[in-house]
Amino acid sequence: MRLKDKIIFLTGGSTGIGRDCAEAYAREGAHVVIVARNGDASAQAAAELGDGHLGFACDVSDGAQVKAAINKTLEHYGRLDVIHNNAGIATPSKPVHETTEDEWDMAFNINLKSVLHTTRHGFEALKTSKGCILNTSSMVGVMGQEIHAAYTATKGGMNTLTKSMALDYAQYGIRVNAVCPAGTWTPMLRKWCAEQPDPASIERYLDEIHPLGYCPEGDVIADASVFLISQDAKFVTGHIMHVSGGAELGYRRPNE
Repeated sequence: MRLKDKIIFLTGGSTGIGRDCAEAYAREGAHVVIVARNGDASAQAAAELGDGHLGFACDVSDGAQVKAAINKTLEHYGRLDVIHNNAGIATPSKPVHETTEDEWDMAFNINLKSVLHTTRHGFEALKTSKGCILNTSSMVGVMGQEIHAAYTATKGGMNTLTKSMALDYAQYGIRVNAVCPAGTWTPMLRKWCAEQPDPASIERYLDEIHPLGYCPEGDVIADASVFLISQDAKFVTGHIMHVSGGAELGYRRPNE
């Protein structure tokens, strides 16, 4: 019960990595507030966690909606211990010159500007609780990736933002870290796969980019996330934790 009675505000928690994190947090004793654009899915996910959890609609790209969601959390629980910025989109799968301005803005507003909104409106509560912030980033924000320019730019920005926030908020006892998956099977990844030139070959590719030999499910990210927001990581801040099966470790011979 490493997170007993912690109040966790989790964006994008109704599916994928966020859903796995919500389940892990609940098992560790936390009260989880799941927000996502689909309010019905958020409410259902929260209900499936059992008693003591909330789920409702919130578009994280909209500052007013984020403010209202955090206020609702504080009204219900009276405190806030963790903000996990997990909501994100992986589209478009395009190089820069083919990316429209609307596509670029949508990726940045959801993946990165959302951190501005949650931090701005949750800061005072985290200051009171000496809580922490966790950002779901991606290994492509460290390494880059072809045909995925806007997404990699948002995640590269998230990594440096995490470090700057850690420096800014250390004086208040607020830790800020990021978790960096490589490939992880989620509905969003499967959507990305379908957009690739040869979708049929992508599953083998995603297994082979991880030296440990397989593309994992979201539970491995949830395990790392529990650690980073728990007291086990009380002296860890500004850390970009790779949960990647070694995907970034260097050139390898292709499997026969």
